[in-house]
Order: sequence, then structure tokens, then C-alpha cells
Amino acid sequence: MKQSQLFPKTRKEAPKDAESINHKLLVRAGFIDQLMSGSWTLLPLGFRVVTKINQIIREEMNAIGGQEMLMPLLHPRSVWEETGRWEKAKEIMYQFKMKDKDYGLAFTHEEVVMDLLRKNIKSYQDLPVYVYHFSTKFRDEARARSGILRGREFMMKDLYSAHVSESDLMDYYEKVKEAYSKIFKRIGFDFRITEASGGVFTDKHTHEFQVLAEGGEDFIYHCDACDWGENKEIFTGKEGEKCPGCKKGEVIGAKSIEVGNIFPLGTWFAERMRVYYSDDKGLKKPVWFGSYGIGPTRVMGALVEVNNDERGIIWPKVVAPFDVHLVELPGAKDVKEICENLEKEGIDVLWDDRNTQAGEKFADADLIGIPVRLVVSEKTGDKIEWKARISEKSELLSFDETLERLKK
Repeated sequence: MKQSQLFPKTRKEAPKDAESINHKLLVRAGFIDQLMSGSWTLLPLGFRVVTKINQIIREEMNAIGGQEMLMPLLHPRSVWEETGRWEKAKEIMYQFKMKDKDYGLAFTHEEVVMDLLRKNIKSYQDLPVYVYHFSTKFRDEARARSGILRGREFMMKDLYSAHVSESDLMDYYEKVKEAYSKIFKRIGFDFRITEASGGVFTDKHTHEFQVLAEGGEDFIYHCDACDWGENKEIFTGKEGEKCPGCKKGEVIGAKSIEVGNIFPLGTWFAERMRVYYSDDKGLKKPVWFGSYGIGPTRVMGALVEVNNDERGIIWPKVVAPFDVHLVELPGAKDVKEICENLEKEGIDVLWDDRNTQAGEKFADADLIGIPVRLVVSEKTGDKIEWKARISEKSELLSFDETLERLKK
């Protein structure tokens, strides 16, 4: 990809209303654009990052039996009335009339999945079912701020599972918890799993995946010696106390960003929407249900909040928009050939072919945050200057040495 053709260009200044790091840097570097409060366009660079995040999520969902599909965003009032959540969700759900009928825009899909299940589930042999999708969600957020972290319209991956028993549900719940941990470890987060209340989703305790971040809007308590953690709404102790889990470690308070959550919903939805199955004795029983969410756009924002310096973004390799940023300076030889040969080897290249000053090119490379910068100039001759985004040092390598290091 030639940078001269990349849309849009970088900005020298952050938006005046930008408070959070992700808002400032993602807009300046050309990853997102704000249409209005809480509404964001994923620009080409941002779309590349979210696509890579989604692929990591997809791989781990498929590994635990998830089947991908896509559900509607426009929901009739009737399906939400069955659970009584039409009224309960009024504060956060966009609800409106069209041709004298009431509709809502999805902020979640439990009712829709339940409707699918009752149309297709008859006996215990039809269960379990694990389905997920990536889709836009809408939420009437009172304070749409913190850049892409808190939007009124955002991307969500939601997985739903249906089971014959509570024990089967909780076994899968633990599998999802482990899969989520794998996802966030692959992405490179320092995160904690915390217990939380279910809010509008369930009366049971649920679990959140919280990334430790100084700029986070959430606040959690966790142990410095074990995996115990709770969010501030349900924690009744004090910071500095002995951990209520292991009884050895110390409770620490920390700011954080929620990037995922999982809910064991039990039979509440099935009982209200009459979703039953026949067991092996022919008895009719309600389906046990679970719901599990990750916000890919929130993940992108959280990554920028915890991976940046005074010069710009520092993307982890696994989700970076490109593998290398190839910077062409005056006197460079064979730049097109270098770019083509790298791409033939499966290396994704952003080639800065612009006719502008070296300082501006280097500043943009740091701002955009691709893990490796390669410079070709009269000074480098037949070598290539290698510089990692996280390093202050650079070194001259041959093309073969550069390729070998990139493939590692």
C-alpha cells in the first residue's frame, strides 16, 4: 500500500474536544473519524486493526464450537415484551415507531437467539447450541466520551449458548472464560477477570475482563498474588486488606477498561419466552442459556490507551495495520522491488512514497505505530535500516536478513 494513496492523511493536532489518549491518537493517525458524539467511522487503517482483532476472536470462538452467523439489528417490540425487557431497557435502548409499530435497535441479542431456538429446538438431542456474530450495537449512552471506548454505536462480538442443564451451561461458561483469556493474552493485554453484577442482563453475578489502564473509567479490586477480582460496585472490603480469595495476597485497587463480559443467564429467558426441549424421558424442560460479549472497537481503543508514548501509537504485531512501514528517502535504490519482494513473502507493507521531508515521514511512522520501520535512502546504499517502534536504536541489514527477522 502506497502511503500517498492512503486515505485520509495524518493530522498534526488532536481534536479540541479530545480528552482520552485513544481519541487523540486514533484521530490524528487516521484510524477513526467522529461523525457525531458517540458515532465513529472506522477508516481504512482502523478497519485493518479491527479485522485482525476479530480474526483472533473468531479463531478462539470456533475452537470452542462456536458457529458464526449474523442477526438483525432492528427488533420488533413484541419479542422484547415477552421478557419484560422493553420497559426495563428504555434508558439504554433506542426505541421508535415506524408505521404505527414499535421497534428497537439492538444493544444485545438474547431475545432474538431465544426466538431462533424455540423455532428449531425440540429434544435434548438438539442441544447444546453455540452461536455467535459480529455486529453493530446501539446504546443510548448518556456520556458518549473517551473516544471509541464509550460510543452510542459500536461493534460487538456476542456468543450465545443453549444447554440441557445448569452443569452443562457452567462447564461451557468456564470454557468461554478460558477462551476469552486466550484472546486477551494473544492481543497482549495485562488484564484481570473480575466478578460483577449482571445489571439489565441477569440477577446473577457475572464476570468482566478488565484491562489495567491509567486512563480507564472503571475501577476494580484485585489480588496481587492470585486471580481473585471484583469491580467496585460489589466489593465491600478495603484496599490493602488480605485477599478474600487466597487469604495471602493483598487487595489492590486499579483503574481499568472493560473489554469483555460473560453472563450465566440460567432458564430466565427460556421460561419467559417458552423455549423448552424434551429430555430423554419425554419431559418438557426449559433451556439453560448463556451470553458472552467482546467489543472489538473497545479493544482497539484500549490497546491505544495502554500502548503509546509521546510520539504516538505502539501497535502489538498481531493487530498492527501493516507489518512494516517502508520509508523511502532521496537516493533510495530499488524501493519498488523491495516492497514487491516483501509482499511476495507475505509481509504487509505500508510504503511511504510521498515527496516530503524525512522528519515528517519519521513523525508519521511513529504516530501510526507500525511495529517495524524500514528506511531506504542514499545513505543506506544496498542495505535497509531497521528500527523497531519500541526501540531507539536502528541497524543496517541486508534484504535477506530483514526478511528473516520479519518472519520470526
